[in-house]
Amino acid sequence: MRPFRVACEGILHAVRSERNMRLHLLSAFLVFVFTIWLQPTRLEIVILFGWVIAVISMEMMNTAIERTVNLVTEDVHPLAKQAKDVAAGAVLVTSLGAAVTALIIFGPRLWNMLY
Repeated sequence: MRPFRVACEGILHAVRSERNMRLHLLSAFLVFVFTIWLQPTRLEIVILFGWVIAVISMEMMNTAIERTVNLVTEDVHPLAKQAKDVAAGAVLVTSLGAAVTALIIFGPRLWNMLY
């Protein structure tokens, strides 16, 4: 039970301390709303859910990497900057993949509703 509690504490810390995590959770909520409204197929729901989990997980890994780098050095070091930048880039790539997938799934449904 302790590992589960510790993991939940980590999730709560990320939500409380990281603005981007809160933005990702807002995006996840919007995906949920669009899913209820636009009724994608089961497979599309699974795909969207996978992307939501991937983005949130990558944001948490980014936070962990940033905290670890800050623990190791407070100085501005090129390698520390690269580690943080690469971790942030991984979140960006994952977020873009999620956004493109959401557009592919929701876009045609929205288009058909509007026109």
